[in-house]
Amino acid sequence: MENLYLLDCTLRDGANVVGNGFDAELTKLIIEGLIASNVKEIEFGNAKGLGAYQSAGAVAPLNDEEYMDLVQPYLSEGNLGMFVLANNLNEENVSLASKKSLNFLRVGTDAGDGESARAGIELIKKHKLKCRFSLMKAYLSTAEELAEEAALLESFGVDEITIMDSAGTMTPEQVEAYVSKMVEKVNIPVGFHGHNNLGLSSANAIVAVEAGATSIDCGLMGMARSAGNCTTEMIAAIFQRDGKLESVDLFNLLNFIDQQLEPAMKNHNYHNAVSPLNLIYGLSGCHSSFEKRYKQIAEEKNVDLYRLIIETSKVDRKAPTESLMERIGETLKSPNHLE
Repeated sequence: MENLYLLDCTLRDGANVVGNGFDAELTKLIIEGLIASNVKEIEFGNAKGLGAYQSAGAVAPLNDEEYMDLVQPYLSEGNLGMFVLANNLNEENVSLASKKSLNFLRVGTDAGDGESARAGIELIKKHKLKCRFSLMKAYLSTAEELAEEAALLESFGVDEITIMDSAGTMTPEQVEAYVSKMVEKVNIPVGFHGHNNLGLSSANAIVAVEAGATSIDCGLMGMARSAGNCTTEMIAAIFQRDGKLESVDLFNLLNFIDQQLEPAMKNHNYHNAVSPLNLIYGLSGCHSSFEKRYKQIAEEKNVDLYRLIIETSKVDRKAPTESLMERIGETLKSPNHLE
């Protein structure tokens, strides 16, 4: 069984692109799109985290309890939880998360400040919630220092820990060092959360997994604070090309983005830097000059455009003929073509 998984943060970190949170309609749309695509580890709620509505005036369309109530129908279909800054960990907030049957709370502190969260971690465990932990601005510490801090947090009861490149400043070489040192030091799963300020979020995610990380934080269409997170659909495609994350229904995810999410996000003046179609060109090695012909045949044969490009490109990426596209299109019409 594959250990690697994606932790989709669209509904938390991604909410920064619309303010402090998505409205109820978009929240449900995104959860349903993710679950239908078999991306089931989902962080949601106020972009500033649980308790920020009251403590920091981080007003969102819904308050914490309203977000929790909204996701109740989906709790049996995925692992949904909230982010919380350590200074907002109190009995009221944690007991509410437990009462509403969230799967996890993910605590966040800057690197070097983890010890301050000990009481909050113990509170989460007392309420029998999974405790994830994010060491934000990981680069403030050396790789060795961060690994030592992770070991301390493990001793407090943390179940999983994430190295956060909060400014998108880390290089693949740094990511390899930080992840490998931490994996050597702890017995709990290690994850990586990268931002794209230097355009390295996907490269850093690849290196993180090679170094032993088992989870990658990501956001649909790259949505997140600042330059955005590692893009959910892009990193899924990259890993699938290497035989990983095959449980993710990539075609369903891309069609969901193309047909539902991207049109909805236009109302918020947010656009996708790499469209699903351009992503498919990269995944398949297909040159975009064949676009018109592919679209015509996909429509004529009533088959999925993305599948048509992928399957045809397996045969001929250099100069696919119209007859080849038509033949592949016919095979795609068979319900057993992927068996």
